[in-house]
Amino acid sequence: QVHLVESGGGLVQAGDSLRLSCAASGRSISIYAMGWFRQAPGKEREFVASISWGGGGSTYYADSVKGRFTISRDNARNTVYLQMNSLKSEDTGVYLCAANTVGYITPSWNSWGQGTQVTVSS
Repeated sequence: QVHLVESGGGLVQAGDSLRLSCAASGRSISIYAMGWFRQAPGKEREFVASISWGGGGSTYYADSVKGRFTISRDNARNTVYLQMNSLKSEDTGVYLCAANTVGYITPSWNSWGQGTQVTVSS
């Protein structure tokens, strides 16, 4: 089982940028598809972005973040990143990192981090 720890969240203004990191331990992330999800207060958790296993040649984004967010991975550092640009108030929430061995477009994510809070003020 891979252990995931997110970092990089904070309070920013609309239009600002943030880069989230997800550091993995216990196993190499190279065998895992990796993803980012978020959960706003009073709302269900929603998918944000995912990246394929290995070299990460394939990515997938929610329509709401396409063109603004970029997911990437550095297998040598066992870390996944989420670069968030042009942030909006509706991007506010707890951002969670996830991993699975099924694929990058799947509802079956079986390893989760604890999350990092992102708050965007308008």
